[in-house]
Amino acid sequence: MPDSSTTTQTPPEERGASLSHGLKQRHLSMIALGGVIGAGLFVGSGAGIAAAGPSIVIAYTVSGLLVMLVMRMLGEMSAAYPSSGSFSAHAERAIGPWAGFAAGWSFWILLCTAVGLEGIGAAHIVSGWVPGTPEWAWVALFMLVFCGTNLAAVKNFGEFEFWFAALKVGAISLFLVLGVLAIAGVLPGTHAPGTSNLSDFLPHGSNGLIIGLLASVFAYGGLETVTIAAAESQDPVRGVASAVRTAMWRIALFYIGSMAVVVTLVPWNSAEVVSKGPYVATLDHLGIPGAGRLMNVVVLVALLSAMNANIYGSSRIAFSLVERGQGPRLLARLSGGVPRIAVLTSCVLGFVCVLLSYWRPNDVFKWLLNMIGAVILVVWIFIAVSQLLLRRRVERESPEKLVVRMWAFPVLTWVALAGMATIFVLMAREADTRMQLYSTGAMTLALAAVGYLRQRARAKR
Repeated sequence: MPDSSTTTQTPPEERGASLSHGLKQRHLSMIALGGVIGAGLFVGSGAGIAAAGPSIVIAYTVSGLLVMLVMRMLGEMSAAYPSSGSFSAHAERAIGPWAGFAAGWSFWILLCTAVGLEGIGAAHIVSGWVPGTPEWAWVALFMLVFCGTNLAAVKNFGEFEFWFAALKVGAISLFLVLGVLAIAGVLPGTHAPGTSNLSDFLPHGSNGLIIGLLASVFAYGGLETVTIAAAESQDPVRGVASAVRTAMWRIALFYIGSMAVVVTLVPWNSAEVVSKGPYVATLDHLGIPGAGRLMNVVVLVALLSAMNANIYGSSRIAFSLVERGQGPRLLARLSGGVPRIAVLTSCVLGFVCVLLSYWRPNDVFKWLLNMIGAVILVVWIFIAVSQLLLRRRVERESPEKLVVRMWAFPVLTWVALAGMATIFVLMAREADTRMQLYSTGAMTLALAAVGYLRQRARAKR
């Protein structure tokens, strides 16, 4: 636990800094609801199904339980100490400035890179609709639109995410309804498949299940955005508490439920599950006219939504870090309650990632993807360790701040840490994820070392 000479500065949100509070409760509620339906679910889950077969339902259930624990821990700390720095600020408060530095800047790199990746995915869809148009031009257009909305005011980000989330929630809810009707054999033009597609439950054995588990873990990325956004809402504590308390049914319904529908209706080894994505493949399999094309629109919306959210999240993480003395002061300059230079920087770096995917796809870009491959797990470990340390402190000093409480503390916190350690071991076993683990580990250690040296230098002043 850090001593008085190295403890974190008071977060700007607690000092009354001028980040705006333009997000309303309806924005936060829909961000929390739609944030769980990310691009990873629509786009990345096909590879997991191809590897794990019907057992992908088990993989998503196990990783979903872990995510629920992580969100509960993060919710407890964010309700007690609302901050745009979220887990980075909590790590700094609990462990020390070096931890906040490493957690925050590694996540910032992840988000900036993700902005570019989501732009590439969205551009690929649109260029397919408009043949002959260059993908980079579509990425540039998307970047300009969302950079502009994030520069103007936080309420613009909130409105975009509100309607994006509403469309995603409506689409996946309709998908689940159609799927359940088809499974029951009451959807016109379809027959109930029974358990015929589930007979080969573990087609590739335990190794396939492990690959599916790793794929499912990373599909849950993005749930942290609501705790970052809460700091700019009218009632941060209420917003975080509401989002966290509904996380369980949202994860169970949208992720686990939709995976169960897909593998029940479509053979797991269908090539279209990977080439088209599991949702489009399922709707095409049911023969619903135009449904597959409509789902492609929803996938595009999910990518654009994630792009918008990551521009927002990266700028706020950078702002919080700099306000705590952990980066160049220029990034914390506010205009109209918005850290506009931080927004611009995040967008520029995101577009640089896009250019690297064209210029240096086999070395620099691949190295960058490996470097961010396991960042979300590193962040989760910082969250769990911070919660272990902060919970006792809050109980002792300000028990009234425990609006959200971690279940069965500290047992389930330790269970979550054991689960994360297990995932690291599984990543080290698989050739495809081993390099990601090592690259992310090297980046995290480098950032932690820089943060520690900065902490020591500050303590000597």
